[in-house]
Order: sequence, then C-alpha cells, then structure tokens
Amino acid sequence: MREEVTLTGQCTCGQVRYAMQAPSLFVHCCHCTWCQRETGSAFAVNAMIEASRVTLLAGEPETIDTPSASGKGQLVTRCPTCKVAVWSNYGGNQLTRFVRVGTLDDPSAQPPDIHIFTSTKQPWVLLPTDVPVMEEFYDRKACWPVDSLERLDILRGKR
Repeated sequence: MREEVTLTGQCTCGQVRYAMQAPSLFVHCCHCTWCQRETGSAFAVNAMIEASRVTLLAGEPETIDTPSASGKGQLVTRCPTCKVAVWSNYGGNQLTRFVRVGTLDDPSAQPPDIHIFTSTKQPWVLLPTDVPVMEEFYDRKACWPVDSLERLDILRGKR
C-alpha cells in the first residue's frame, strides 16, 4: 500500500495551485518522442491519480486539446499566465489525471515506478537498475501494485 500523504504543487508563477488528496496510482517516466517534444526535455514524469482526488487550491487553469501519438488526443491543463502544464488527461479520459511531477512542491516524493517507451529514449539518459524499464508500454496487471489496480477498478465501476 502506498503511503497516505497529501502532496501540493503549482505552476511556475504560483497562480495555479493544487493538491493530490491520495497517493498516486502509478508514476510513469515516459521517454517517447511526443513527451520529449511536449516538454522540451528528454522525458516526462507523470503521477497518475483519480481526477476526483486532485483539488484545485488556487487559480483557474485552462485546458488545451493537443494531438497525441495514439490519435486520441490529450487535454493538457495549464496555467493561463505562465503556461506551465500541471496535469493532463489522455484520450478523452476524464477519470484520471496525469499530474506533472515536476510541478509538485516536492517532486522527489513521486519517483518513477516505471520507465516506458525507452526504445526512443535519448542515448545519454542512464536508467536505474531498480525500476522496471519497458521499450514500449506495459501490462498494467503485471506492473501495478494491487491496491492501485483495485482503485482503478472502483473508478471504472468494476467493483
């Protein structure tokens, strides 16, 4: 079971603040070329959590519909002033959010549970040996903790 803790975060200018009111379901470090382009970095680190467990503390973010590699699109929620992305929803899914770990007040509290799409990672990025590494995506049932799978089933109305 993941430790119960409330994490807070914000955009760069501080206009948009939020809290994660539960532990993340799973944390992805994605090395796909889409994430590289979107972040202007070598990867994106996203903490997946139920949308209902992300509370807006300050500001009114804006949501922008952007293309994605899947073709299903991605809704990116950003600060309207500094334009920093604080979370996103993939493929029209409004049940979960992918909180940008770098916007947390303490990003070290959400290290990656897995590295994905490493077939396109930058060659100078060295991956840890104690975290699963996948060339593409992965089998959720094989990789996620049991409590996170149960929470996702509840969210999807399967329990």
